[in-house]
Amino acid sequence: MKYCSNCSATVELLIPDGDILPRYVCTACHIIHYQNPKIVVGCIPEWKDKILLCRRAIEPRLGWWTLPAGFMENNETLAQAAARETLEEANARVEIGDLYALYSLPHISQVYVLFRAQLLDLDFSPGIESLDVRLMSEHEIPWEEVAFRVIHDPLKRYFKERSDGKPGFHLGVIDGPSNSG
Repeated sequence: MKYCSNCSATVELLIPDGDILPRYVCTACHIIHYQNPKIVVGCIPEWKDKILLCRRAIEPRLGWWTLPAGFMENNETLAQAAARETLEEANARVEIGDLYALYSLPHISQVYVLFRAQLLDLDFSPGIESLDVRLMSEHEIPWEEVAFRVIHDPLKRYFKERSDGKPGFHLGVIDGPSNSG
């Protein structure tokens, strides 16, 4: 950050009085520009024993498989963000269910929120950020082509819990840039 979004003056990186972390502070109006983690929200859209996956049409991990997810927007709830991302990426309508997982990704300053969801119908197709969308059972998923560890690990757990009849909620931390597991 070089300039203040409030008055356009230059900013300096310093620890403000009463704080413990470096922040960008405007040299003119003295506003503190806090930078906070981004919230990524997605869901596991289910239809019978299959889930809907999207093949990414964008970087990072172009061509790899993922769940529909993306950055939360201002003025929406977590559930609204998950449903919107599913509509945008897979043209699919879902009913958002229980919260399934919450992961901190400190190495990229993100918080990842994942819900269970039910597809409302089978009318889906690739959205602008997807090359392909498919319903897949556990054995059909190309596990070595799952784009991110924050998708791979919860999906593996999801299928195991579903087969055990013991759904749960998971809170975790994913450190480092590893893709799949």
